[in-house]
Amino acid sequence: MPPRHRLSGRPAVITGAASGIGRSLARRLNGLGSPVALADVDEAGLAQTAAGLRGPVHIRVLDVRDAADQLKFAGEVREWLPAPLAAVFNNAGVALSQTVRDAVAEDTGWLHDINFHGVVNGTRAFLPILAEQGHGAIVNTSSVFGLAGMPYQSAYCAAKFAVRGFTDSLRQELRGTGVRAITVHPGGIKTNIVRNGRMHQDPDRRDRTSAEMAAAFDAMARTTPEQAARIIQHGVERGKSRILVGPDAYLFDALVRIAPTHYYDLLGRLTSSRRSGNQEAARVR
Repeated sequence: MPPRHRLSGRPAVITGAASGIGRSLARRLNGLGSPVALADVDEAGLAQTAAGLRGPVHIRVLDVRDAADQLKFAGEVREWLPAPLAAVFNNAGVALSQTVRDAVAEDTGWLHDINFHGVVNGTRAFLPILAEQGHGAIVNTSSVFGLAGMPYQSAYCAAKFAVRGFTDSLRQELRGTGVRAITVHPGGIKTNIVRNGRMHQDPDRRDRTSAEMAAAFDAMARTTPEQAARIIQHGVERGKSRILVGPDAYLFDALVRIAPTHYYDLLGRLTSSRRSGNQEAARVR
């Protein structure tokens, strides 16, 4: 049975805390009595997240792509900590949709710098603190697209697969240290990540606008940020090394295991079947 890891009442660091899962994690953990150090590039969003939080709260405007500033942030947190650090949630992320053939190199670099290098920077900045303590957790956000490759998502999938591989390797390095490395694989979460992303191609090839694609994602997403935060908190505390968030995450995981090279075909059939069922239900009503 994996060892339990208490978060409630213990300090945590969260990047990407201005919205979405990061904001919900901050509010949930703080509601359980945890001091929180919150970082995001969005200063106004950070202020909104911090509104109503109680106890020790440290807020920092931070671009996770900046390795030197991540180190500086870690130093500030070290001085601020009211108790040993329980966990670091490297959660900041962005979205991008484009084909491999027509990819915009600048956009690909932008996504990789945030979604992968931001995680690496955060891990390297805070790992010394956890190592000195001899306990704590690094919690890195991957995605269901870190389990399966999707069309028009090559850059996003590559970054999220990289987070998964990086964290899995780190987990082996940390054996026997008391510090844990955890990968989080969220499915569709009702956040603004698609709305705030860079969209060049419609994955369904229907020439929808960015706003229409964002609306379609909102309709498809089955898990709220608050539900995601609860699942992540419970997963960390139960000693899990990999946390699947949402029913679609479990579906992706199962399909990849069952059909490693044909999961996309199976997913298409399931999606078509569900659409047909919804249309039939609508006609009956």
